[in-house]
Amino acid sequence: MNQILKNNILLKFFALFLLFNLNVSCKNPAISDVKNGDLLFVTAKETGLSGAINNVTQKQKNASFDHIGILEKNRDGVFVLHAAPKGGSQKQNLKEFLKDQAGEGQKVIVYRLKPQYQNAIPGALEKANSMLGKPYNFNYILNENSYYCSDFIERAFRKDAVFKLEPMTFIDPKTGKTNTFWEEFYQKKNLKVPEGEPGCNPNGLAASDKLERIKELK
Repeated sequence: MNQILKNNILLKFFALFLLFNLNVSCKNPAISDVKNGDLLFVTAKETGLSGAINNVTQKQKNASFDHIGILEKNRDGVFVLHAAPKGGSQKQNLKEFLKDQAGEGQKVIVYRLKPQYQNAIPGALEKANSMLGKPYNFNYILNENSYYCSDFIERAFRKDAVFKLEPMTFIDPKTGKTNTFWEEFYQKKNLKVPEGEPGCNPNGLAASDKLERIKELK
C-alpha cells in the first residue's frame, strides 16, 4: 500500500512538473511564438526621429514602424540581429531586445515570410551575421561601411530579392513639402536631403506582399 501511495505521489509530482514546464514554454516567446527568420517590427513613436521617419514613410494604417530586426534561433538561444543607433549592427538576446523596446513604450510585431519565400531565410541569416560589428548609418544614405535598420534587413535578403530599394522621400504628405525635421537634420550635417535616392524603411518592408503579419510579442 505504501509503495502504491508513493508511486501515486511521484506520478502527481511528475504531472505537475510537466504542466509547469508546458506553461512556462507557452508564455515564453522564444519557444512558442516565434520562428527562425521572423522579422520583428518595432512601432514608431509620435515625436523625434521616430515620428519623423514614420511621418514620411507610413503606408498602412495598422503599420507604423521605425525599427526592424531578424530573429535567429540556434543552440545558444534566441537572438535578434539588427542595426541600431546604440551598438550598430549587433546580435541581441530576444529578451533583452523586448525589454529595450518595452522600456521605450514601443511594441514589437512579428511578421513572417510566406511559405514560398521561406527558403531565403538561411542565406539571409548567414549574410546578417556577416554584417555584424558595422557602425550605424546616421545619415540614412546607403554606403558599404555602415547600415541602418531596414538597410541591414534588405541587404540580408538581397541575394533572393525578397525586398527592393525604392526612391526615398522626405516629403510631409500633409504639406507636400520636405518635412521640417529632415530639412534641419541634413542641414546640420551639411548634406543635401537625399530625396529620390535609393533606400528603404521599416514601413516599406512591412508593406511587402511577401510577408504576413503574425502577432504582437509581449
